Amino acid sequence: MDERKNIMEYKEQNSLTEEIAGILRSRILKGEYKIGEKIKETHVAEELKVSRTPIRKAFKQLEDEGLIEYVPNRGCFARGFTRRDVEDIYSIRKALEELTTEWAVDRITDAQIGELQEKCDEMQKYADAGDHAGVLASNKEFHEIIYKATGSRFMSQVLRSYKEYIEQTTRPIFYESSFLQDIVEEHREIVRSIKAKDAKAAVAAMSRHMTNSMKRAETVYKV
Repeated sequence: MDERKNIMEYKEQNSLTEEIAGILRSRILKGEYKIGEKIKETHVAEELKVSRTPIRKAFKQLEDEGLIEYVPNRGCFARGFTRRDVEDIYSIRKALEELTTEWAVDRITDAQIGELQEKCDEMQKYADAGDHAGVLASNKEFHEIIYKATGSRFMSQVLRSYKEYIEQTTRPIFYESSFLQDIVEEHREIVRSIKAKDAKAAVAAMSRHMTNSMKRAETVYKV
């Protein structure tokens, strides 16, 4: 019984740590904490009404992600993303997404095309309902279907290596309601081209989607 209790407590602590890290991550990425601004444990603990233990764990997680910097005897400071960081991330992502799309057109199955269409329908449903988290989740699954359709284990390894950065820069974009319908339509355009087996059009559609995503990121991050 004690072991089960310890496991439950461990899961609860991890869940709380993730929740705190998510709140702080969003604030850093949106510029609510300026680059170089000190983030005080005591202030976060008082605001969120939690103990310092999960806050310290959240700080360590964000430090590993490169979003905060710990300075001995001084504390933790926001690092966030500079304009150059965001531009680099999206430039790398655009190149990889275009190549992935080109490969997927030749290798994708009818079943996978059906899954892409289903994800577009899900995104539309969530967008109409103003469910930002739903659109974000469906978007992530949409792109993962394309990655899987390439059948390349090497591409999967490359994509995994920068997955966290994609999620960090993408998440805030999906919480701007004015972007949702455009995001859905851009994905539908990609599917139409893939379904038509038109690699050139599919790559162009993905390229436009990535370019527009970069512009949305610049608006959100004010970089």
